[in-house]
Amino acid sequence: MDSVLTLPVLVAGRLFLSLVPLPEALKHDHQLSSPVTSYSHLQEGIYLFNNGVDPYSGGVFRHSPLFLSLFSTLLPTGRVSSSVLWTLSDAVGAWALVRIWRARQRVKTSSRDGLISAVYLLNPYLVLPTLALSTSTFENAIALLSIMFASQGQSSASLLALAFLVHLSLSSVLIIIPLLLLIIGEPISRLASPAPISSNLRKTLPLFLEFTTYFGVLTLASTLVSGGWAWIPQTWGVGLTLPDLTPNPGLWWYFFTEMFDHFRPFFLVVFSVHLLLYIMPLCIKFQHDPLFAIFLLLGVLGTFKAYLTLADPGLFLSMIAIFPEIFPYLRHPIVTALLHLHSSLLLPLFHHLWLAQGTGNANFFYAITLVFGVSNGAALIDCTYAGLRIAIGDGDEKTAVIQE
Repeated sequence: MDSVLTLPVLVAGRLFLSLVPLPEALKHDHQLSSPVTSYSHLQEGIYLFNNGVDPYSGGVFRHSPLFLSLFSTLLPTGRVSSSVLWTLSDAVGAWALVRIWRARQRVKTSSRDGLISAVYLLNPYLVLPTLALSTSTFENAIALLSIMFASQGQSSASLLALAFLVHLSLSSVLIIIPLLLLIIGEPISRLASPAPISSNLRKTLPLFLEFTTYFGVLTLASTLVSGGWAWIPQTWGVGLTLPDLTPNPGLWWYFFTEMFDHFRPFFLVVFSVHLLLYIMPLCIKFQHDPLFAIFLLLGVLGTFKAYLTLADPGLFLSMIAIFPEIFPYLRHPIVTALLHLHSSLLLPLFHHLWLAQGTGNANFFYAITLVFGVSNGAALIDCTYAGLRIAIGDGDEKTAVIQE
C-alpha cells in the first residue's frame, strides 16, 4: 500500500474498531487504565464539578484540572464522540512519530512512513488503552508532539507541549533535559559517530525559563479552575505518595501493599529518586543524540512508572521503529519479543483468574507483572547496548574497546 494512504486507512480502521460495541469491562481493566487515567473516574469528576461539588475532596478523582475544564466545556463526553476523539488523538501521535522520523532522516517523505504509522496504530499496547478511553492516549500524543516540534526547531511549541505533558503526568519530567538538548541540537542520528556536543549549553537556560513560565501559567489556570490548591496532592502527589494501591502492570502496587507502614515513606523516596537517577547518565552518554536519550528515558518510564498501563511501554516500543540503525546490534530481540508475548497473554488471564473467577490470588497477577517488567527492562537494556555498540562498528574478536 502507498505510504501516503497508509495513515488514513489505518485511522479509518481504528475508528471503525472504536465504534464497535465492546465489553464495558474494558474501561475498568486495570491493565489499560489506572486511577490517574481512568475514563470512569474522569466522568465522575466532571459530574461532581458540574454540580458544584469539589471533585478532589473525595480522594477518587486524580485527573488534572485541565482535563476537568476541557471535558466540561469543549470536549465531548458521549460514547461515540469520545471514541472519535481518542482515535484522532492516536492519529495525531502516529503523524507526529512519522514527522520525527522524517526530521531524523532530513527528508520530506520516505517509503518507511507507512510502516512507522502502522507500528504505532497497530500496536496492541496502544490500541487497547484507546478502546478503554484511557487518558494515557492523550499523554502519548502530547509527548510525541513535543518531540516533533523539538526535532523541527520549533522551541516554543515544543516547550508548551512539554509543559502540558508534565502537568498531566509529573513523571514525564524525566525528558526535560534531553528535550532541551534536542532543541539546541539536531535530531539526526549520531550514534555511529559519538562526540561531545558543540552547542552552547547556556542556550538551554532561557529555554528552561520559558518552559517554567508555561508550566506556571498552566498551574495557575488549574488552580483557578478547581478553586484552590487541593488538586495538587490529588494529582501530582499521587505518583509520589501512592495512596491508591489498585493493581496495575507496574512494579509498585504489590510492593507497597505488603510494606509495613513505618517503612513506607523511606521506600517511596527510594522508588521516586530511582527514576531520576537515569537522567544524567543517559543524557551524558548520548549527548550527541538527544533524541535517542529521550527514547531511552521513555523506556525507563514504561518500566518503572508508579501507575503503569500498557500505553506506557507501548510508546517506547513503537518508537523503536525510528531507530533502524540499531537493529543489527540488538543482542536478544527474539527473547525480548517472546517475553512480551508471554506476558501479554498471561496478564489478562491471571487478572481474570484473580478478580473475576476468584480461583487465584494477588500473587498470580503480580508474578506475571514481574515478567512484564523483565520484558520491558530487557528491551530497554538491549536498545541501550545497541545504541552504544553501533559506534564500534562490526569489528572482530581482536578489536580492543577502550572507554574514554
